[in-house]
Formats: sequence, C-alpha cells, structure tokens
Amino acid sequence: MAVNMKGKSLIEINHLTLEEIYQIFDLSATLKQERLIGKKHYILEGKKLGMIFAKPSTRTRVSFEVGIYELGGYGMFFNQNDLQLKKSESVSDTAKVLSRYLDGIMIRTFDHQDVIDLAKYGSIPVINGLTDLHHPCQVLTDLFTVLEKRRTLRELKLAYIGDGNNMAHSLLHGCSKVGMNISIASPSGFKPLDFVVKESMENAKYMGSKIEILEDPVSAVKGADIIYTDVWASMGQEKEAEERKKRFMGFQVNPQLVKHAKEDYLFMHCLPAHRGDEVTDEICDSPNSVIFDEAENRLHVQKAVMALVM
Repeated sequence: MAVNMKGKSLIEINHLTLEEIYQIFDLSATLKQERLIGKKHYILEGKKLGMIFAKPSTRTRVSFEVGIYELGGYGMFFNQNDLQLKKSESVSDTAKVLSRYLDGIMIRTFDHQDVIDLAKYGSIPVINGLTDLHHPCQVLTDLFTVLEKRRTLRELKLAYIGDGNNMAHSLLHGCSKVGMNISIASPSGFKPLDFVVKESMENAKYMGSKIEILEDPVSAVKGADIIYTDVWASMGQEKEAEERKKRFMGFQVNPQLVKHAKEDYLFMHCLPAHRGDEVTDEICDSPNSVIFDEAENRLHVQKAVMALVM
C-alpha cells in the first residue's frame, strides 16, 4: 500500500520508515525507466522549488534543477549571497516567507540545524541536499544503485573506508534501516559520531543486521559486497587537508585492499573523488566501479523524492 509522503521533509534517512524508503526506490525505478523511453511527466506541473546553496555543487545542483524541470516544475537557484538567511534575517522568518512563495525547498549547507529550522518554521517540505552531519539524498541513491545491481539489500555487507563524516553517518542510518551490514574503518579521532552509531545500532538490532566501527581497513573490507569511500577533507576542511592526508595514509582504496572483498564487489564513491588519495585510478575505472551509475541515479531518486513530498 502506498504511503502518503506529501508535505514530509527529508532531513535525514533515520526519519524515514522502511516503507517510505522503498516507495522512493519504486518510484525512482519507474521514473528512470519511463525517462529512457521518452515519457514526459507533469507530476509537479507549476510547482516551484527553491534551491539554497551555501556550498558549491555539481551533482546536487544539476540533478535537482534538471529533475524539477523534468517533473514539470521550476527550480530557483540561490547562493549564500542571494538571500538574507542568517545575515539580516533569521532562519525562522526566512522559512515563513519562502513558504508563501514556494512549494518546496532544497538546501545544501554547513549547519544541519538550518535544515531542521527551515522545516520547523516553514509550512512546505524541506529536502536536505547536504549538511556537515548528513547527506540523505546521496545515500538513498547509493542504496537504490545497489538494489539495481544486486536485486536485494538485506544481508549484503558494505565497507566504508575513511572519514567518519556526513557520508558515514547517512550510510549508517541507511544501511541499518534496510537490513544491510556495514563496517566502517576510520583512523582514531575520525570515527562517526557516537549518537549516530547508537541510533543505527537500534535500527540494526530491529532488522537483524550488523554494524562494526573499526580502525583496520582490511578487517572492514573482508567479505564485503560493496566498498565505499569519500574524500579525506570535506568542504570547509581545506586547512586540515595536509594533516588529514597524513592521518589517513593506509586508508586508501587500492588494488591491494580490494583483494579482501568479494570478487564481484561494487566500488562506490559519492564524488568528487580525489584520485590518488582516498582511491586509485585503477579502482575508480575498474569494471567493479559504479560511481557514474550513482551519479546518474541522483537525478532519478531526487525526482522521486520531490514527486512524493511536494
């Protein structure tokens, strides 16, 4: 039975039910297939999406802007200098004003609280396009991509190698919600936040899956169906890049490391990739790599999210 998601904000994956997650996947698959045969959609005809970018973007901006257009709606791009958000106007006032003009907001920003407050004080759905704490649209896309390739998610093992950042947090929530096992290997001092791990452990207990937080990449990758990594220094951490590079030596996804995974493992990366740092060219360009399938699927999954909530 379809779940009514109209008006629901997507702040983090942990706020979604399993039924809602699979409803997003089902609609993503339908929209993707119908796009391939040239079918036009007018699901959001006349709807207006405000897109707020405090952080620059390739995939997020293009996929949301193309997506709202293909659904019959209109996307409005705002960078951090276009709005008075948190400068001369509070988030709550901005949320109330934008709710009078728009049908939905997508925001890509640093502070996760901004997304929470926009959803709290506004009366239209808010979609988290990325914060320093979570990246739900990316991980929904990742799980959809795995489902396409493997036809199941339950009991697969995903190994995440690298910084315990927003990607690690959303992967913990996402994998635990759908019953996937996840092993995360990060250097000491760079592990995922404890409260996110605790929330994910509760999901995993309910779903009967396993979570491991490790410091050894080989142990994490052993028997993995999917190997995932991300940049060692995210946007806003540029000053730490050289120090992080030293700390993350040994956490590179390379031909030696992937030998410990299953032979048909999938390699995933949210992109952009810093080739030669967290991953080598041989892995990015290997037959196991699905990084560009992921990138394409951002369009289809985000179209499904918009169609369901707006």
